[in-house]
Amino acid sequence: MAMRVLILGGYGLVGGEILRALSNAGFEIIGLGRDAELGRRLHPRPSWRSADIAALDTAEMWSPYLHDVDAIVNAAGALQNGGRDRLAALQETSIKACIAAAEMSNAGRFVQISAPGASADATTEFLRTKAAADDALRASRLEWVIFKPGLVISANAYGGTALLRMLAALPAISPLVHADASIQTVAASDVARAVVLALQGRVPLRADYDLVEERAHTLREIVRSFREWLGFRPALAEFSAPQWMGAVIAAGADAAGAFGWRSPLRSTALNVIAQDVRGDPAPWTDASGETPKSLDETLADIPSTLQERVFARAQLVTPIAILALSLFWIVSGVIGLISREVAAAHLVSAFGEARAMLFALAGAALDIVIGAGLLFQKAARRFAFASIAVATGYLAAGTLLLPGLWLDPFGVFLKIVPAIILALVVGLLLEER
Repeated sequence: MAMRVLILGGYGLVGGEILRALSNAGFEIIGLGRDAELGRRLHPRPSWRSADIAALDTAEMWSPYLHDVDAIVNAAGALQNGGRDRLAALQETSIKACIAAAEMSNAGRFVQISAPGASADATTEFLRTKAAADDALRASRLEWVIFKPGLVISANAYGGTALLRMLAALPAISPLVHADASIQTVAASDVARAVVLALQGRVPLRADYDLVEERAHTLREIVRSFREWLGFRPALAEFSAPQWMGAVIAAGADAAGAFGWRSPLRSTALNVIAQDVRGDPAPWTDASGETPKSLDETLADIPSTLQERVFARAQLVTPIAILALSLFWIVSGVIGLISREVAAAHLVSAFGEARAMLFALAGAALDIVIGAGLLFQKAARRFAFASIAVATGYLAAGTLLLPGLWLDPFGVFLKIVPAIILALVVGLLLEER
């Protein structure tokens, strides 16, 4: 009978790779994530259970999810606190509770995906909470393995792998903060392969393993490799950006995190890179007889297609497009409120003075709501498409009531058309996974 494995974070960057590898190896897979419907769309073969892992903070709450489960793989995690993420709850409290529940169930084997540098005195909460869960697992009665992957490179692209693609797509120049940081990468497929071997019992258990390539690279070298892999021309100028610039960018990315955006440029990412991403591959190679692929080998295994190049460039412009669209609607609404008498004057002949003012105020308020909604990650896509409907409605009503504005020398109606197209582009780009 096949081993039944529960994968926490089963549709994430690493979790999805592990899920596919285990499924192909004959394991029976159960995925657990916040959005089971998304999991089923991305990976239809396994069964899915839906739960906010961060909310499962006691062994009793975990027990129903561990029913008939033989092993657990924890690939859930987040970079730092934000609108959707609470690190202490997600990476420490809930995982400790899961370990306790596993000890009381038939789930005797537990694979933890941790990170190099995870320790109680680490400078980031990301690494400290990972370390706390690691310690709880080491103290448990379970058959456990802790893997610490380096910078994971995957055919899928968000988080760190999206960041590298974005940096490689910068036209002409390559400004990098912490350009000389020392980093060891690992292929996502090698991480998945390691989990398969651990669950099959083909490597010593109750052990920690770093999953990293043998040779380290500087961040500058990695970005060069990505530029070459993507088929972009070498940068005309490479330079190390000052740390204050990185701090400003990270502060902006952290602020966006409060609105639900998971930018790979947040302060935790920069802090982790600044302290190097290093590990020792020898224990894993000795235990498994396998050597993780080098960066060049990893990239050679991933096709560099037109889609990759389009995605890399889109990563550069998507935040700008969202902000531009949001400001367009907010500023339009504010101007509408300030100039409400002028706006209402256009409508008086059709609706009368009182209703004309009401419509002018309502339209301005609606514009501001749409612009504000675009700033929230969870709602941005819906508001992008809503803005198309509202703008189209404005054009239709305006054409009926004030057709002459199509010939206005300032292009009052014509300028709405590019805004509709921009909203369509933003709505289509806002597909996180």
